[in-house]
Amino acid sequence: MKNPDPEKPEGFEPLELLDLGTTESLAELLSRMSKTAFGGRELGKAYGIMRDILSDPNCTIVVTISGAMTIAKMGLILCEMIDNNMADIIVSTGAILTHALSEAIGGSHYKHHPSISDEQLYELSYNRIYDTLEPDENLARNEEFVSEILNEVDWSTPLSSVELNRLIGKRLTELSWTRNFIAAAFRKKVPIYIPAFTDSELGLTLSSHCLRKTFTQDGQAGPHLLLSTAPSFNPYLDLHDYTRRIMEAERLAIFTIGGGVPRNWAQQAVPFGEMIRDNINIDRDLPKFLYGIRICPEPVHWGGMSGCSYSEGISWGKFVSPEQGGKFAEVHCDATIAWPILIRATLESRNLARLRHLSSPLNR
Repeated sequence: MKNPDPEKPEGFEPLELLDLGTTESLAELLSRMSKTAFGGRELGKAYGIMRDILSDPNCTIVVTISGAMTIAKMGLILCEMIDNNMADIIVSTGAILTHALSEAIGGSHYKHHPSISDEQLYELSYNRIYDTLEPDENLARNEEFVSEILNEVDWSTPLSSVELNRLIGKRLTELSWTRNFIAAAFRKKVPIYIPAFTDSELGLTLSSHCLRKTFTQDGQAGPHLLLSTAPSFNPYLDLHDYTRRIMEAERLAIFTIGGGVPRNWAQQAVPFGEMIRDNINIDRDLPKFLYGIRICPEPVHWGGMSGCSYSEGISWGKFVSPEQGGKFAEVHCDATIAWPILIRATLESRNLARLRHLSSPLNR
């Protein structure tokens, strides 16, 4: 039986006891957790990678977010990331923006009481998202707010989700309703993309706005309007604008909450860029994601897109392999637990964040 020298194990890194009595901050706690095991080690690893990202002034950070994070009251965490130069680009679901807008214009969300059935909630005009409620009243106010913006849009050119989100952020800022990530993104010139735009209240609002305009013009309502009317909206404007930013980046990091369409859409820009290069002969080396942090409880074997691991993404050419310097952390945890801890710990290390240039690596 082999008996390796205990003082020099074969390349193995020794673990360390987690001594809470000598830990004075979340930043120090996560740093020490990286030398423990299981989920704690992975969260500590994510903290170390976040430090590396923020120490790299030429790294463009893409934040993708899915799940009911804003109705879960996590919106200000994303706001902190924007304000502290931890997010250069945001890719989101429409639901994230919808619930954030409800908050921004004064709406409230509520705890769900299990004694109230879903049938009762429907009659009371409340929509349930797991253990939280979004009143219909909020959605109606959102629709009115967005429709006022759409009334001022120049429809001679197609609209995109990134432009609509910019207009919403601009209006919120003009009204001094700035304690939300939509307004923060507008102030810092951080683009917000919604790749599955029609799968959202914002997408439905845009469509119903155009249908109302058509009904006003011809005076006849009916299913025929759905066949004859479509908003002047072009999702490829989002795709091309985002891909341009990725192609112009020197180095790339991705920070993901959940998975789904935002994560996959954000990552596919790399192979899409390769297709562009091959088809139109762009003589340019395309960046791959060098860093990745994801917080998501879903395991790979469930088969959902949320379960697509970073190692799997390497086979698609989306990521730099660890052998070539890639650094990735997969934190299998509810984001409402791990995300606040990770960002708070990072903010405690503000001296690292200050190393980043105040301007975007994309000259925002």
